[in-house]
Amino acid sequence: MTTDLDFAVAAYTEDGVWNVTPLVLRGEPELSTLVSALRRYPGEAGVLGMISVDEDFFLLLRVIGGRARLLISDVTAATEWPLARQVVDELDIPLADDDDEQVPAGDLAIIADLGMSAMDLGALCDDVDLYPEEMLEEVAEALGFGNQFHEAIEALG
Repeated sequence: MTTDLDFAVAAYTEDGVWNVTPLVLRGEPELSTLVSALRRYPGEAGVLGMISVDEDFFLLLRVIGGRARLLISDVTAATEWPLARQVVDELDIPLADDDDEQVPAGDLAIIADLGMSAMDLGALCDDVDLYPEEMLEEVAEALGFGNQFHEAIEALG
């Protein structure tokens, strides 16, 4: 099964200004490929990867120095999507069953220092009425780069 990426963007600050740029990925994205792609960008507070897959789940990846921090919006996605499975493996958590509750896993405080608390991010992930793109849109708005996020998504569309 090929991953149906809705989009993948990198967001980072340079001279205090947010930049959001589409990530160009070929074929089935691998977690290591995403991390490598993000490492190419500067960023005073690291670089944030925002990836939405098949309107099913999203990933937040934050690369700071040599370290990658991860958050997946729904652990049950790992039963269906290879990329989600790689994230769950990297987080070293047990694989969820299809009928398990859809809960986020990973670092809920991944963007707390940028302006969205772990509690707010967790509540956002729990909102079953929102698509992953809408959740990431709210993240972008909360962190102050909503307009740049919209422009990057439209550039992909």
